[in-house]
Order: sequence, then structure tokens, then C-alpha cells
Amino acid sequence: MKSSIAAGSGSALVPERRFPEVQDTAVWETAPGNELFQQVSNRKAPPGLPILAITQEHGAIPRDMIDYNVSVTEKSLETYKEVRPGDFIISLRSFQGGIEFSEYHGICSPAYVILRKRGRLCGAFYRQYFKSHAFIQQLTRNLEGLRDGKMISYKQFSELQLLKPAFPEQQKIATCLESLDTLIAAQRRKLEALSAHKEGLMQQLFPQEGKTQPRLRFPEFEGAEKWEEKHLEGLAKRGSGHTPKKSMPEYYDGGIKWVSLADSKRLDQGLISKTAIEISDKGIKNSSAVLHKAGSVLISRDAGVGKSAIMASPMAVSQHFIVWTCDDRRLSNWFLYHLLQHSKPLFERMATGSTIKTIGLQFFINLRFRIPSRPEQQRIADCLTSLDDLIAAETQKSETLKIHKKGLMQQLFPRIGED
Repeated sequence: MKSSIAAGSGSALVPERRFPEVQDTAVWETAPGNELFQQVSNRKAPPGLPILAITQEHGAIPRDMIDYNVSVTEKSLETYKEVRPGDFIISLRSFQGGIEFSEYHGICSPAYVILRKRGRLCGAFYRQYFKSHAFIQQLTRNLEGLRDGKMISYKQFSELQLLKPAFPEQQKIATCLESLDTLIAAQRRKLEALSAHKEGLMQQLFPQEGKTQPRLRFPEFEGAEKWEEKHLEGLAKRGSGHTPKKSMPEYYDGGIKWVSLADSKRLDQGLISKTAIEISDKGIKNSSAVLHKAGSVLISRDAGVGKSAIMASPMAVSQHFIVWTCDDRRLSNWFLYHLLQHSKPLFERMATGSTIKTIGLQFFINLRFRIPSRPEQQRIADCLTSLDDLIAAETQKSETLKIHKKGLMQQLFPRIGED
């Protein structure tokens, strides 16, 4: 069932999806923001309350619970406002991410607007509603013209028409969406645990800096030969890239995948199979760009320094990347990929520059690593790649849950002002 609503206060509407228990109950109503929420500005909070950071990820949360390094003077603290559990806070960027909720008793900057429920409202319902696509669009529409970063006032909020279903339906919707949040949070913790497990495993499977051997070897290699320090260029052919002239349209859109800084988000995920930009044969022939073989390993030398990937098909790269094509008899490309991932702290330390940090070519020319035998390389690569596959599968589950919740919210919250 499609929703329908007039613009004024008290207008009725019906969401696309309702729970069976409330299917035949009263239609939803709307009310101005100031009828549902009052503004509170108590600057005489009890002493010792935590200072709250207002974030889109965590809502209002004590600063010492997250990485938040903004100092506050004792004089400034005198102007801070009290926030009670259940209060809502208009974020400095509320029109980008909704209105934040506090589960904590604390204080926050006087720059924020604190909202407290009037009467019988389900706070958990409005916590979800203020993050819904329908409300964000409404908020953005009403705030059109405001510069990025400027906070809305209570007066502007008070003029917004807010959804107000019957209290039991508010509770029903809140319970449903909070159960999904619980699943999403559990999936996130699972991913964090897998990522931490992988990081810990890599610390043991590769020698630490200054060490000659790893702390952990697979049983079949415990008595095998030691890892030997080798010059990477003796095991793989090093290559680089170039950017064809952008003023020549015939050099582009020719079907040859070309890895550039625009592909930063596609790196660190094992294989890279797509690129934001493609070039042409003419682009290759009329520049210093080179077509590298499928299976080659690339690494970013600046702007995301240390990010790496393996080419799923023949590709060219921009000058911001170094490419290694491994001698498969001596070096596994997947072992090299995981080794580069493990060596990110080294690359980050070696990067220099004030604006964009970069690593000079000579560093890569001289690069040496401790390398085990080819069979042990393969065993390590297979183990870590399997773990990456598991992390990728669990990441997909997490994204599916988020998409499901987003779609459900679009059905549960009608859009105000639509026919």
C-alpha cells in the first residue's frame, strides 16, 4: 500500500508495510517538531559527568570511549549543556546523517541543540526514524541552501512535520529494527574478530622486523631450511606505469583496464578485476604505460601508500604504482601480495612529503625480504587467502543485512509530502 499525506499538521498517512497486529488500526498522523520535542539547555549539570562526543557512528558517546582528541578548557566546560539518557542531539552535520541519540548522562558543547521528548513517545522509534532515508530527505529538503557544516536551529526543527503513529506501533517498529541492529552489530563483531585473527596470524607467519625466522611454521616445514633474505628484483620483474595525455580522448575508453588513484577502494582486496578508467591501444603506444600480465602484483607508492592488489587480467597502471611480475618457479604472487600487506607499516614509515606522502623509486629497487621455499610460500598464501575469502563472505553478509534494513525502513516510514 502506497503512502499518501498532505503537508499540514495532523494529516493522516499509511506506510507501505505494517505489522499484522496493527494493520487495521488508526492511520498515522504527523505533528510539528516542537509538539513532540522540547529544547533543553541546562548549563548547571552535576559535576563529574563525562564530556560527550557527537558522532554519526556511535551517536552521543563519552569521549574517552573513542579516539577523540579535542581538548576543552575548564572555562569552556562551564557553558556545556547537560544531556540525559534518551535525549536527541541535532548534530553539526545533521542534514547528512540524521539526529543523534544519547544513551549516556553527560555534557556536550553549547553549539549543539538538545531535544527531549514531550509526552508519551517511544525514543527507540524516533532513534530509527531520524536515521531513515525518508527523514534525511525531508531534512535535506527543508535545509536546502545551508552551507556544509552549519547546524540547524530549534526553530527550523520545530517547523518540520514528524511522523507520529500510535504508541504501540512505534514500539513494534522499534523492536523490529533494533533486532536487525543486533544482528548487524553481531556480524560486525564477527568481522572484527576475523580481521584481528588474520592480523595476529600474519604477525606469526612472517618474520618480525629484525628477525630471521617467523614465530610459527606449519608442521610440515618446522624442520625445513631457514628463510633467506633475497632481493625482490631477483625474484620478480619490476615495472611501473604512466598516464596517457588526458587531452587526447582517443587514448582512453579503449577497453584496457588502467589502475589509477581512482581505484584506491578496490585495492587491499586480493584480486582487482575492474578499474574506474580504461585506456586504449593508442594510449599504450603513445605513452610510457605498459600492459602488465594477469597475476602481476601492484602496490601504491603514494596517496594510499602500501595498498596492493593482484591483477585479475592484463592491466596498465599510472605512475603512482609499482608492479611486480613474479617468476612463478621462485616466488608465489599470492605470497608476495600477503607479504606486502604485512609490510604496510614499513611502507608507511618510508613515505615522505608534506602534502602527499610518497616512496621514492630507489626504495623499491633496493627492496629485500626474507623468503621461504616455494612450497612454504604456497602454504602460507593458501592459508591467508582462505581467511580473506571467509572475511569477504562475512563482509557480504554484513552488507546484505544493512541493505535489508534500509529497504525495510523505506517501507516502514512513509515519506511526508508525497502523493
